[in-house]
Amino acid sequence: MTLDRRSGCPINLSLEVFGDRWSLIILRDMIFGGRRHFRELLNGSMEGIASNILADRLKRLMELGMLTKADDPSHKQKAIYSLTEMAITLVPILAHLGAWGRVWLPTSEELSIRAELLDKGGPPMWEKFMAELRHEHLGTPLDTAPGPSVRATLRAAYEAVVAEKALNASPAG
Repeated sequence: MTLDRRSGCPINLSLEVFGDRWSLIILRDMIFGGRRHFRELLNGSMEGIASNILADRLKRLMELGMLTKADDPSHKQKAIYSLTEMAITLVPILAHLGAWGRVWLPTSEELSIRAELLDKGGPPMWEKFMAELRHEHLGTPLDTAPGPSVRATLRAAYEAVVAEKALNASPAG
């Protein structure tokens, strides 16, 4: 797919790729949520993307070279989407977006804990996460330190905040 180039400015060209919120939401859900099937992306996003919009954006992201699509070996009628290197290298950008949003926008504690951890973890955490994504999506060898994955660490922090909020919200017995 060729971009509708209004100029050669890298910011303009990037906005032409990500000019709608859904493309970044899909990539966020694939990167941080581990979602790789159409149904997972459709039903797993709290923002409520419509199926026709999801299909259109997945097609566009594939045409741009950010995603690939293959038959899912575990199910004849399913396709599995994979991030390309181009998409995986968005991790630092998404980390910066999350850090900026935590400072300047009215975020919720449970949804911003991951951004906080990525911000504090900085480039070493981002590099580890990108290595894990390359392993998951591109099949490259994984030579990171043993221990929980970055996604598992982020998920555990989110679940801990949710559990604490539920505990604090329950009436004292």
